[in-house]
Amino acid sequence: MANEPGSFDVVVVGGGPSGATAADDLAQAGRRVLLLDKAGRIKPCGGAIPPRLVRDFDIPDRIIVARVNAARMIAPSAREVDMPIEGGFVGMVDREHFDEFLRVRAAENGAERATGSFERIEHEADGTAVVVYAAKDGAEVRVRTRLVIGADGAKSKVAKQEVPAAAKVPCVFAYHEIVASPADGTGSFDAKRCDVFYQGRHSPDFYSWIFPHGETTSIGTGSAHKGFSLRSSVGALREATGLAGQATIRREGAPIPMKPAKRWDNGRDVVLAGDAAGVVAPASGEGIYYAMLGGRLAAEAAEACLATGDARALGLARKRFMKAHGRVFWILGIMQYFWYSSDKRREKFVAICEDKDVQRLTWESYMNKELVRRDPLAHVRIFFKDLAHLFGFARA
Repeated sequence: MANEPGSFDVVVVGGGPSGATAADDLAQAGRRVLLLDKAGRIKPCGGAIPPRLVRDFDIPDRIIVARVNAARMIAPSAREVDMPIEGGFVGMVDREHFDEFLRVRAAENGAERATGSFERIEHEADGTAVVVYAAKDGAEVRVRTRLVIGADGAKSKVAKQEVPAAAKVPCVFAYHEIVASPADGTGSFDAKRCDVFYQGRHSPDFYSWIFPHGETTSIGTGSAHKGFSLRSSVGALREATGLAGQATIRREGAPIPMKPAKRWDNGRDVVLAGDAAGVVAPASGEGIYYAMLGGRLAAEAAEACLATGDARALGLARKRFMKAHGRVFWILGIMQYFWYSSDKRREKFVAICEDKDVQRLTWESYMNKELVRRDPLAHVRIFFKDLAHLFGFARA
């Protein structure tokens, strides 16, 4: 079937970092791939990418629009704690251009691109999957495929049809405004620093941010509380930080999953990746690295399924991801549940971030995407400092 005109080995639904990575890997493996993506869709995102991502996915310097060497944590009391990055930096990207770079690279390596809106998956009498989508002109298009990778974001339509449990993952709703960056040093703005606001007035259960992207800056917030006005919150944050007068270039909002789905495949011909699979880190909301890794693992699982004909291979994507990062997601989930629950706890959380052991281990884990185990004494020190803050023995 895969060699017939108009048919594919894999149709990837969604052209964000996860889907584009999956399509690229499969195309390079010699598979016939269709990458289906909506036109003009940009996800609200701070745009931070760690060095591990740059290395693993061969991201060229020209795609990195800024290099951040510190983060500033702002508590409800307005107390500020700087967390410098020693001997390194975090790359910043603009998702409008970053995502398109990944899609173009996949096409250059052999993936076919199509623009349209996914509608449904049907099956022919012999069991062959048919992806149905609406083209830009509204015409219905049908393509036959052996497998489908659903990388169409949170509240995935692919997941809703084929892996219903994954479509029910709880979400934080995120909103940001991309504005023209002010001159470096304007007010408290620093073009090489990410500012993170742990303040209930800007987000009752998550955080708000100001992330520089070179010529532009992302100002955003997130919350799972229905009725909380994200747009008003961002407006208030811009006003409070002296950025209200900066030209607004675009506005974007979207749900962001906060928990990996318990199942990523339908046991037959569909596997999920990226936000559709729920792989955004709790507490931090970081998703680009995990999305691209999820796309790569979905591609590997799809390749194994195509090579063997055994649909059980599709389960490898989730199994391998959780083996590598499940513990980190579990820890971050606990952090978000506890530390973000009140301004009193947020105040203590920011105070903990002042500790040099916390800063060093946090950056090492973030930059390399691994829990740091080689310094057990530092972990012991942090544990007892955390207890002191929890029980009020340490000053916030």
